[in-house]
Amino acid sequence: MIKIDLITGFLGAGKTTFLKKYAKYLLDKGERICIIENDFGAINVDMVILQDIASDNCNLEMIVGGDGREAHQRRLKTKLIAMGMNGYDRVIIEPSGIFDLDEFFDVLYEEPLDRWYEIDNVIAIVDSKLEKDITRESRYLLMSEAASAGTIILSKLESISDPDIEFTEQRIKSLMEEFKCSRVIKEEDFIAVPIECLDDKAFNLIVKSGYNKASYPKEAISDKDGFQTIFYFDYSSDEKKLQENVKSAFEDIQCGKIHRIKGFVQTGVDTKVEINATRQELSVKAVESDKAVLIVIGEQLNRNSIKKYFGKPSL
Repeated sequence: MIKIDLITGFLGAGKTTFLKKYAKYLLDKGERICIIENDFGAINVDMVILQDIASDNCNLEMIVGGDGREAHQRRLKTKLIAMGMNGYDRVIIEPSGIFDLDEFFDVLYEEPLDRWYEIDNVIAIVDSKLEKDITRESRYLLMSEAASAGTIILSKLESISDPDIEFTEQRIKSLMEEFKCSRVIKEEDFIAVPIECLDDKAFNLIVKSGYNKASYPKEAISDKDGFQTIFYFDYSSDEKKLQENVKSAFEDIQCGKIHRIKGFVQTGVDTKVEINATRQELSVKAVESDKAVLIVIGEQLNRNSIKKYFGKPSL
């Protein structure tokens, strides 16, 4: 049977950074893998970021999300059926940070996938700098991801003290209590090593960490007032102005609860930058890409207020 891994994590936690390291580890072991990317929206920026690991033994596939659970389940099942015929040793799914874990399990228990695939690992990436004031929906999603994980990897550990790490670990444990989850998170479930420093010894443990099928009362994720994505196609801006506007949008409470701003922005005739920003961090670097798109992801977003910083949305 084909092994299947799920890499979960809140928006901006570092799933793609981890995935690139994890994929290299698996390829060095001689595995033939397929990575299925799913972003919450019509354009998958992370798919472009992963292009440099694509090879004969590492195929990249995409699922477009963001238009309802049933439609996404159908596309995921169709994609997995197609990939099941290509002789892969392992399929890795990196979903959006907005992802229902039950959807993953439900699809894999259906015919014919239950005969072709076996769930190997669920790996949760948790941002150790995650802001304290997040909505109940966000806390619920974070809980569900951690509850199912065989390993919980703490990311963004730069300038983080041991007490801060302990606080993050305790925060995850407390979410299990808040949402009446059956999972008991233990100290050994965490890996608190910078993703860039993960070595073969760490990956040998991660690849055997498995998953947990925890139980907890199900809560609906709102489509109307919950998570939203705003797109700006063919987006261009002066780099300095771009950074100023991104910071201002995060600070402006009238914009709603912005979780992440990312994409590729045209900054000159022949220049583009990749921007990846959360409320705590902003990264901008030069990039070669044929796409120019800016994406704003968050909860209860106010399009009119966001328009002050980025103009009229394309979608």
